[in-house]
Amino acid sequence: MSKAVNTRASEQEPAKGPVDKAMEVLEALVQTGGPHRLGDIARRTGLTKPTVHRHLRTLAEYGFAQPAEGGSYRAGPRLLGLAAAALHDSRDLALARPVLADLRRRTGLLAQYAVRHGDEAVLLAESEPAGEYRLSGRPGGRVPLHSSGVGLAMLSALPPHETAALLDAGPLTARTPRTPTEAAELRALLRDAASTGYAVDDEYDEPDVRSVAAPVLDGEGRVVGAIGVRGLTFTLDERSVEMFGPMVRAAARTVSGGLGRVPATPFLVVDTEAGELA
Repeated sequence: MSKAVNTRASEQEPAKGPVDKAMEVLEALVQTGGPHRLGDIARRTGLTKPTVHRHLRTLAEYGFAQPAEGGSYRAGPRLLGLAAAALHDSRDLALARPVLADLRRRTGLLAQYAVRHGDEAVLLAESEPAGEYRLSGRPGGRVPLHSSGVGLAMLSALPPHETAALLDAGPLTARTPRTPTEAAELRALLRDAASTGYAVDDEYDEPDVRSVAAPVLDGEGRVVGAIGVRGLTFTLDERSVEMFGPMVRAAARTVSGGLGRVPATPFLVVDTEAGELA
């Protein structure tokens, strides 16, 4: 058996410091399904129970965590206040909220707004229709860019070098048997999305769930986020995708317009033989 080659210390990931560990505990604390027990947070972060307990105690002292029943913890009032203040000042989110409500009314589907953080899409807001079926995912949740409608929409509007860096960074995780993980396949999907103005997640992130999303751009053409709708495959079939795709695209352009994005002017082609504009 061949012996594994040791990695040089200089090439290894730096050891996690106290701030890194505190951020991991805080992130685990705000995941859906709370309040969370200390042991669950330890398993999620990979940290020891004493380390997690020490950070939770400090977070609680500052109001970022709050003890709950059975030795569990939930997000504290100070953390919730900071989140509310940050979201209140978010211009794109303020523009997106009424657009999401309108999309939900017109499609009968769950409407979502997400932004990008690295190679993930972070859900900031949603407008959920009444119904017996509830889809997974709540504000604050994260999904990989390559396996989600909102993520693919943002990828389709990024500068080519940024997209290449993300697709070529390493192996991509398959969330379902249908998740595209090959760079060539993803590039084809992104070309289609750039052509139509919206991306389609065809059970890439969750079985039996499909989504359609379009990118939101600012006045300089930079990707700010993405707006999309999600539904079970029997409610969001191929025909519905063709119908709702342009609606989602128009909704994203409404938010982009509020951020100063000017719609592209179509080129006028001159018919040289007729001497008229075609």
